[in-house]
Amino acid sequence: MKQQHHHHHHHHTSNSNTNGSSYHQHHQHHHNHNQHKSSTSTSKSSMLFLYAVVTVISVCCYLNSLNGDFVHDDIPAISLNPDVIGTTSFSQMCKNDFWGTPMSDVNSHKSYRPLTVFTFRFNNWLFGLHPFWFHFANVVLHALCSGLFTRIAFVIAGLQIQFAALAGAMFASHPIHTEAVAGIVGRADVLACFFFILSFLTYHDYKWRCNRRIFISCAFAGASLLAKETGMTVLIVNLLYDAYNSWSSIKRAITEWKCNDESILFCKRVAILSIVIIILITLRLALLQGNLPKFSNQDNPAAHHPLLTVRFLTYSYLTAFNFWLLLFPFTLSHDWQMGSIPLITNLLDHRNAFTCLFLIFCCWTVYRILADFEHPRSAPIIVGFLFLVMPFLPASNLLFTVGFVVAERVLYIPSMGMILLVVYGGQILSHKVTVVFQKNWPITISFTILLVLFVCKTMHRNMDWKSRESLIRSGLQVVPNNAKMHYNWANYLREKGQEELSIRHYEEALRLWPTYASAYNNLGTLMKSPIQAESHFLSAIKYSPNHVNAHYNLGQVYRKMNQTEMAIIMLKKCLQLNANYISAYILLAKLYDGNTAGNLLKYVVKLHPTNANYFAYYAHWLHQHHRLHEAVFYYKKALNVCATHENSVTGLAHVFRDMGYLWRLRQLFDRLKMSRETRDESSRRNNGDGDGDGALIGDDTRLRLATWDRYKQGQETMFSKTYDRDRDRRNANIFSCNTVELRPVFLPNENDEMKTSAMSTSPDDLPSSFDVAADNGYINSG
Repeated sequence: MKQQHHHHHHHHTSNSNTNGSSYHQHHQHHHNHNQHKSSTSTSKSSMLFLYAVVTVISVCCYLNSLNGDFVHDDIPAISLNPDVIGTTSFSQMCKNDFWGTPMSDVNSHKSYRPLTVFTFRFNNWLFGLHPFWFHFANVVLHALCSGLFTRIAFVIAGLQIQFAALAGAMFASHPIHTEAVAGIVGRADVLACFFFILSFLTYHDYKWRCNRRIFISCAFAGASLLAKETGMTVLIVNLLYDAYNSWSSIKRAITEWKCNDESILFCKRVAILSIVIIILITLRLALLQGNLPKFSNQDNPAAHHPLLTVRFLTYSYLTAFNFWLLLFPFTLSHDWQMGSIPLITNLLDHRNAFTCLFLIFCCWTVYRILADFEHPRSAPIIVGFLFLVMPFLPASNLLFTVGFVVAERVLYIPSMGMILLVVYGGQILSHKVTVVFQKNWPITISFTILLVLFVCKTMHRNMDWKSRESLIRSGLQVVPNNAKMHYNWANYLREKGQEELSIRHYEEALRLWPTYASAYNNLGTLMKSPIQAESHFLSAIKYSPNHVNAHYNLGQVYRKMNQTEMAIIMLKKCLQLNANYISAYILLAKLYDGNTAGNLLKYVVKLHPTNANYFAYYAHWLHQHHRLHEAVFYYKKALNVCATHENSVTGLAHVFRDMGYLWRLRQLFDRLKMSRETRDESSRRNNGDGDGDGALIGDDTRLRLATWDRYKQGQETMFSKTYDRDRDRRNANIFSCNTVELRPVFLPNENDEMKTSAMSTSPDDLPSSFDVAADNGYINSG
């Protein structure tokens, strides 16, 4: 039979190219005969039914996730991302990272995933920022991945048809996937997995015949890389599995000291893949533009520990912990940072025993692969091991530091490997049970129970991703020692008006993480006494010297304490950290006299030429200083931005009254009436009366701005709470803590007279709406 096989192979080689057309024939040689017979005897209709069943299971598991809201990282990555909502050009989108920050920015997260961002943008173009359709797209992609993985289990790994179906069903319902599927930003992992599988199948599935299959496989690998960085590992997986399938010809060429046709073709495929890998790695490194992403201590505590042994022991345990989550995914959380998993500081820590057990499993698997390397039955083990290990390595912290300790969505692709190993073990056990007891029902019942548990856990876990409240509540139950979880819950309680309970959770966050600068800052905003507030803001600056919000809030405290000079010093430091910090300019305008205040407001207008509020602020200042014609000009510019801007309409009416243009007042009052009716109608839509589309892109977006968890995974960034519908996150130009060099502050006409005493006039020169920060004048961190 082997002679016939090779005769057919050489005949086919003469009509093929280096892309590996003959590779399928040799690939078949390494499939066991039972699998080959089953694949040829199984009808196409049966296979389609198999794929349909797996697809239905995958969809049913996530039906209750379709009505979820934008939560957690969905807010900065989607609803506030200018690349998604379409305020940037397509070319600029290709230059930005996953969060909408230019890759050239020193504070960029450096996660380059333009293909995923494009799908978000396409979602928004078709249906607007409606969470349902974003969730729907995730579920469809997950269903496609489940069906394609079933084909891998049957055709490539060679599992029996019933066990291939079991593998597909387990992948479709595995609870570890809820973060990747129910969490919208998890689409990066699902989309990368989709192209990962296509690349692998195009390369290795002998039924997917194509003359250019190697190049097409590399193209799919490139698409997987553009969806998420770990997708590129499929090239290494393809190369290693190709080496396994070509081992007989490679071994023969080595022993005979003579190259044969198969070994030559293998070398050509290796050369092609190696060149593609080098090109993709070079391009990816070039995108870093000389700056590596910066991760804080709270993101990845082990990375900042000075002892190598502590880092090694902790990362080894974290690898074993991820393995455990794949085996028993019943303790899940959307966040594992800030003390959730304490560092392993000595060899006597009992968790090291679990790490050793995991190491034994890895060594045993490698031994089985090497011992049976030339036997066709190794295919499921090799495919499973490669799928489990290679895609996980970039996220393991063992090769380079990443911005998290555990992130469940990065296990989406590695889970395929774990499932193949488990199901293949079940298939072997099934054969032994059948031989001994002449029946197979124990294995059938066991896997049925496991599958039912997976489905139930997944559907229950989906409910945690329904809203911000449910997600944080579930996180607090799973990782109560996570300081960030208490901090986020305190933020939520503060926004709901439960200030006393909020203070307790801020204090608990500080007990768990004593250097939590943002917790000090937000706790300070709740203090009734300026002295207490000052103490908390100073602590925030102590532990994070570049905390821009804390500097601004301290300026507010000194203003309330009539320490105007100290207030101005703090605000100047705030602007040194972030030259576009609008709230600081506006507060400085209230602390300066003369033209300086006006010039500051004019500069704010220059920074944000699409914000009607800032035009109105400057126009009001002009009105107060009797520059009526200029005030009219800027009020009209505000109305050009927003035709129903109520402050501009009333302000313009006051100017016309002072100018004696009484005949124009009626027109303005009509406009004011119309703007209020429009606002009331928008409010009704927000409350559910009407179709709600307008609310989704208007006031509801502002509501999300006020409530979202602004902490981007892997990067500590302080955001201002000065928001409106015309402003996007990029305009903020916020800098990360401890990464910014101070620079001179731009203060127009700074030599003008400065107020030497506290602001005592009432009302201020500026309207009450001029304070764009929180009600108490402070700005909270996300």
